Amino acid sequence: MSRFIFTTGLALLTGGAFAQTPAPNAARPVRMAVAAVPVKGRVTDEASGEALPGATVVFPDLRQATSTAADGSFQFANLPKGRFLMQVRFVGFTTVARTVDTSTGQPLEVTLTPTETEIGQVVVTGVSASTEMRRSSIPTSIVDQTSLRQAAATNAVDAIAHTPGVSQITTGAAISKPVIRGLGSNRVITLNNGAKQEGQQWGDEHGIEIDEFSIDRAEIIKGPGSLLYGSDGLAGVINFLPQDPVEDGRIIGSVAANYQTNNYQQGYSLMNAGNLNGFNWLVRGSGKVAADYRNRYDGRVYNSGFRELNGSGYVGVNKSWGYSHLTFNSFNQILGLIEGERDSVSGRFLRTNSLDETEIVTGRGFSGYGLDVPRQQINHLRIGTDNNFILGQHRLTLNVGWQQNLRREFGNPTDYDEKSLFFQLRTVDYALRWFLPELNGWNTTVGVSGMQQQNQNKGVEFLIPAYSLLDGGLFGVTKKSFGKLDLSGGLRYDIRRITADALYLNEDELPVPAGQGETKFPGFKSTFRNVSGSVGGAYNLSEKWLVKANVARGFRAPNIAELGSNGVHEGTTRYEIGEPNLKPETSFQLDGGLDFTSDHVSLSVDAFRNRISNYIFPRRIASAAGSDSLSLDGDRVFRYGQGDARLAGGEVSIDLHPHPLDWLHFENSFSMVRALEFDQPEGQQYLPFIPADRLQSELRVNFRKVGTSRLHNLYARGAVEHNFAQNRIFSAFDTETRTPGYTLVNVGLGTDVVNSEDKTLFSLYLAANNLFDVAYQNHLSRLKYTAVNYATGRMGVYNMGRTMSVKLVIPLSFK
Repeated sequence: MSRFIFTTGLALLTGGAFAQTPAPNAARPVRMAVAAVPVKGRVTDEASGEALPGATVVFPDLRQATSTAADGSFQFANLPKGRFLMQVRFVGFTTVARTVDTSTGQPLEVTLTPTETEIGQVVVTGVSASTEMRRSSIPTSIVDQTSLRQAAATNAVDAIAHTPGVSQITTGAAISKPVIRGLGSNRVITLNNGAKQEGQQWGDEHGIEIDEFSIDRAEIIKGPGSLLYGSDGLAGVINFLPQDPVEDGRIIGSVAANYQTNNYQQGYSLMNAGNLNGFNWLVRGSGKVAADYRNRYDGRVYNSGFRELNGSGYVGVNKSWGYSHLTFNSFNQILGLIEGERDSVSGRFLRTNSLDETEIVTGRGFSGYGLDVPRQQINHLRIGTDNNFILGQHRLTLNVGWQQNLRREFGNPTDYDEKSLFFQLRTVDYALRWFLPELNGWNTTVGVSGMQQQNQNKGVEFLIPAYSLLDGGLFGVTKKSFGKLDLSGGLRYDIRRITADALYLNEDELPVPAGQGETKFPGFKSTFRNVSGSVGGAYNLSEKWLVKANVARGFRAPNIAELGSNGVHEGTTRYEIGEPNLKPETSFQLDGGLDFTSDHVSLSVDAFRNRISNYIFPRRIASAAGSDSLSLDGDRVFRYGQGDARLAGGEVSIDLHPHPLDWLHFENSFSMVRALEFDQPEGQQYLPFIPADRLQSELRVNFRKVGTSRLHNLYARGAVEHNFAQNRIFSAFDTETRTPGYTLVNVGLGTDVVNSEDKTLFSLYLAANNLFDVAYQNHLSRLKYTAVNYATGRMGVYNMGRTMSVKLVIPLSFK
């Protein structure tokens, strides 16, 4: 099947079948020659005319970057000829994006204005090539390096979860899964530097296997992202990107360290990168360790610590014909799983010792960085190639990767090393994109993408069947500008086949041949086909006003847990039963947006309405007597079902920056989602686990320089986050409980310390989250549903209390 899809895709590419179909505005090669012409230019301050040394100049599609010299000049000696998008960034100034013809040899003059709002950032996620965010019809957010460094996060998803429209499903400090506009799990595609991340995405208790230190910025598409990536992009796409390539002739590095007081979290990272005559590389090693976190109600939450040891990078060449990079990522984490059982008299946490006896956790049970049973161990390795070839008037990109995800769960206290669950997931993924020459103003891309996947059970317990998966898709996307209107659209056809293996167990829960034991998994084959599409536009009413609209049809095939699960495992609070006859989800989403930008105010309003057919979710089932059903071990029993649903809502953001006080920002945002399932009785009409409404306000001051001191880019911030009560719940069968509202206060302070030549010696970031130590439960925290503390009458475990964070980043430069 994969050979058929790939061959068919190449035939379509060769025949140019999509040559006039629609796609995002991409910087496109027009006329190419063998010899490269140096690309030179200068970056200055528009107001004063002074040079801006140290500004970053990037060609994202070519993976080449440089920085300006003392006189503001820059030069690229080996760029391919053609039309490509160039981005110029400088701290304290508005980012500029411009399409550049690299074949002319004409000097480029770029002027930047003091920053009021970021209106020209470049995004690469969800579109065929780099394009300006304002020109994309799909709602897009960017979390840049500055925001990531100023945050006091515990993992990669936690670092972006305060973006309007984005939230997270959590299981303690180590496990976070992204949620976009109320949809998460397999409905959000996660990319690591443009490559699809394939771990055990189906589970809420499985985090994203990406090193927080390796992320330079995150790009978030809010809306169906199935056109380029296939199934699973129903809610959107999140692309975690590393730092820009190093300019030719330089070798750099950095040392980063972070300490957080609440759980004694320590993090360290060492990076080295260079570019010598087109041979370039980046390598990073990171480590992180955290003990049990605490809050006002629970005290220290037993077994909530974690440890990480990660590596990532690439090596390759950048030439006038394009680039070819070999990439690698290794994520290794071990973490405790919180059960929440407590002594009924004292309210203290309980544990089961190696003699299988229950005891109260006291004294040294909370100290140090040790982990108890149950615990989880994750090892994720990806090796891939990232290629970009300039072929005359055409550009071709090819990405192929191999991933292995090993996920072990240990749940036997009498045998610390026994693997209760052990999944071995291996994936080969590919993506081939052909950027066609511009035709009558249309910039068009066609391609094929897909993967082959196999998951094996190697533990002593079984939750999902072993399975193999094969999928692929053909797509075409295009874009054209009609004066002030940027129009884009595309189509995609997908096919996915899942084959689940049968499994039979004897009385000792050991696998046996068919007919000799009880059926654990019956085995099945499922094939899903679908068509996705979108069309939208962005229209500049004036220099200040912009309107956007987009219509999209998304697609998601059921995952293996929804189709075939039968069991419970550590880290979850329910027994789940799959349904092999589920139909694929399809969505029809309408998006509309309005942006206003002036010297004093920036306003953004985004609204959406998403109708999903065959929406899949687990609901608790009742026993024959009508009471709540329980498994043999006393766990609540859930079965996957589906129905038609509607989600609607949006985000409003307003940034007040009164001119000429450009150093002062007052940023506010409000996010909301309403989610209903049609034709359901009382208690079942609301979709479960939808984030509460959220209001965020931040007052921030930024100073590029503080007089004649050695302090540059000094900032101070104070933020208030209010999560409203969530009473719109799926209350039937105690599937979900109401969550009261709460308010958190976060503050931060930081600066760059420079030498006499204005070179940064180090950057220091101080932050305090939950400053007033509020005891709260987020509505999407899975720890809400752990055991009742009968000593206090409170159900479940609470989120982290007050934490102070200190982060230090030291840049290095080598000759």
